[in-house]
Amino acid sequence: MQVSVDRDRCCSSGMCVMNVPAVFDQDERDSLVTLRQVVLLPEQFDDVRLAAELCPGRAISVTEDGPAQAEV
Repeated sequence: MQVSVDRDRCCSSGMCVMNVPAVFDQDERDSLVTLRQVVLLPEQFDDVRLAAELCPGRAISVTEDGPAQAEV
């Protein structure tokens, strides 16, 4: 799983920080979302998905890793 943030869409609600403070933070200058952790642990996946769903600005994108493609 990969997570990314779009600071242009962030509305500074802080829902992400409240749900997964190890992964998300807010910039002290403008309160916009920042990533504290880029490599996620499997036990964080559900919480990060929830943070993305709860984000009112839809500033968090989650990309699920697909199954490995077999070479032909």
